[in-house]
Amino acid sequence: MNLPLFIARKIYTDKGDRHKVSRPVMHIATAGVAIGLAVMIITVSVVFGFKHTIRDKVIGFGSHVLVDNLLGYSSACNISDSTVQALTALNGVEHVQRYANVQGILKTDSDFLGIVFKGIGEDYRMQFLKQHLIEGKADGFSSKESTNGLLISKLTADKLRLKTGDRVFAYFISDDGVKARRFTVTGIYQTNLTQYDQNFCFTDIYTTRRINAWQDTDLYSGAEITVKDFEQLNTTTISIIQTLKDVNINITEPEQQLQAKPVQEANPQIFNWLELLDLNVWIILVLMVCVAGFTMISGLLIIILERTQMIGTLKALGARNTTVRRTFLWFATFIISQGLIAGNIIGIGIVVAQQHFGLIKLDPATYYVHEAPMELNIPVIIIINVATLLISVFVLIAPSYLISFIHPARSMKYE
Repeated sequence: MNLPLFIARKIYTDKGDRHKVSRPVMHIATAGVAIGLAVMIITVSVVFGFKHTIRDKVIGFGSHVLVDNLLGYSSACNISDSTVQALTALNGVEHVQRYANVQGILKTDSDFLGIVFKGIGEDYRMQFLKQHLIEGKADGFSSKESTNGLLISKLTADKLRLKTGDRVFAYFISDDGVKARRFTVTGIYQTNLTQYDQNFCFTDIYTTRRINAWQDTDLYSGAEITVKDFEQLNTTTISIIQTLKDVNINITEPEQQLQAKPVQEANPQIFNWLELLDLNVWIILVLMVCVAGFTMISGLLIIILERTQMIGTLKALGARNTTVRRTFLWFATFIISQGLIAGNIIGIGIVVAQQHFGLIKLDPATYYVHEAPMELNIPVIIIINVATLLISVFVLIAPSYLISFIHPARSMKYE
């Protein structure tokens, strides 16, 4: 029989004297551990939710890897069908889609707005834009003819007071003069990624290539590549870069050669912000573990003082200091375990409630989302539970040595 465990269980389940100081101390210690764990679970869930939600939005608006002009400015680059086939054949690449941009001005009777027209064709994956569509439709764009359709953001629609079905003129300034086109608003989307929503609209790639006067069928603004596994993004990007080096050898015009950038490099400001969240998480985790540890240390010391007579009796009966110390460490483990159970219920409950009901609202202009995104990561939660238990018990080892200074004869008279 494990004597320290047996005694600790008896002490923990003792309901005899409810007026003892140890009873409310146990409740306070349990609450401290529960609140600390709940805060840690919520914090980690929020960070995982933010990082994955924002990352998926950035990737959805563009891609995992961006291929554009090697010189680094917005101009044409040579992306032939054979280049697309070579990229698609790479291990890890899921999809390749080309696009053509042109800068222009949208003008209504009362206002105007400078914006980038992103030309897309039939091969462009529209799932992301359809998920964030709030009015109209997000399809029908062509690489073979001009449909004059225009997909704009809600931010653009509000500024120009446009709605689905409205017609709007666009003007494009080039060395050849000013070109005018009339478009019909076919849909309105809202991603809450301000730098994209306020700067981009979508139309036919056929139209943007004609406005740019790109007679060569291989000229595009760039290509967007989706990979199969985001965790292997760096490896896949290296393969893409190597393939583009081979392609560039065959491109006769140096100003049309290609480069590849992963999504983190193409959007450094967003991903740097997301990396700062990791630092915040570590700070909160350390603080909460410290709170739980100090609460348990205070509780253990009070319980030891209250049980001084019992400690003296055990020593008088022949129990060693190690045995008595283990008894109180087991007792503390019971308290911590109960706190962990309560903390999991509270923390996971709040996360699930937020996922289903969106109780916590955010300003999308600042955080890119309307509601605080939370994502449960069970392996991480298990690690947090185990780490909290082990650290809390570890910090109690030193205070438990107080038992060694309790003399049996004197403690028998202690009240």
